[in-house]
Amino acid sequence: MSLRSQLTGTGVALITPFTSTHDVDFDALGRVIDYVINNGVQYVIALGTTGETPTLDKQEKIDIVNYTYDKVNARVPVVVGIGGNNTHEIIKDLSIIPLDKAIAVLSASPYYSKPSQEGIYQHYKAFAEASPKPVLLYNVPGRTGRNMTATTTLRLAHEVKNIAGIKEAHNDIHQCMEIIRDKPEDFLVVSGDDELSLPQISFGFDGVISVVANCFPKQFSGIVNAALNGDFKSAAKEHLKLIQAYDYLFVENNPAGVKAFLYELGLIENILRLPVTPVSEGLQQKIKKFVKEM
Repeated sequence: MSLRSQLTGTGVALITPFTSTHDVDFDALGRVIDYVINNGVQYVIALGTTGETPTLDKQEKIDIVNYTYDKVNARVPVVVGIGGNNTHEIIKDLSIIPLDKAIAVLSASPYYSKPSQEGIYQHYKAFAEASPKPVLLYNVPGRTGRNMTATTTLRLAHEVKNIAGIKEAHNDIHQCMEIIRDKPEDFLVVSGDDELSLPQISFGFDGVISVVANCFPKQFSGIVNAALNGDFKSAAKEHLKLIQAYDYLFVENNPAGVKAFLYELGLIENILRLPVTPVSEGLQQKIKKFVKEM
């Protein structure tokens, strides 16, 4: 079975809940994992950037991954995030972060350094050749400061055997269509933008790795499944109901927005680690109202 067939649909970039003392709240993480799986998502991502991974130390990362494996208990596939702008360091992480039960590794493009396209290519090539699991590229120029072009993505897809797909979070639809047109047949292409996922599925994307599915897993996975089955009329109807949620999630910060939603749903405490802070009181009240109405 190909990785593409196993990861088609809705994946969730899990948040990392914290206690009032800013320790990892494993009980709350367990509630979120059960909530998203019981409401229809196809797979989960541990240590994605929505999980505030820049603020986690190495042991916390190991503990979160092991806890996620145990809590998921093989109900759905688990993808593990390992990324950064120090190629040598993240290659070492491949042997430190437990990957035995992971189906793939999701790796964000190097941030801040703004490498050339050749630098991005060589970074991923070295990482993929060292990885014991298939690698999913993650292009998120709004965070990293550098777009990975369709040419670079396709070069990696065709030339590096262990690169199996991409989470594409650039809002350039032309770039997205180029990837779909020229990719290898079994190369997984999923959206990294909840708001754009429906039109992207319409021209060939395999699904989405979602933020909103942390808080609205049933609604959002239903939208994705309907679209993948060609029922764009009903998918669009439900998608439009979430437009305000997409705005609230990202208008001030991710994951501050999604944590505000999950707090209103009673699943977590609204605690983040600096430099990220909770959303403003005004936005929190809007989120509270939206959750009640939903």
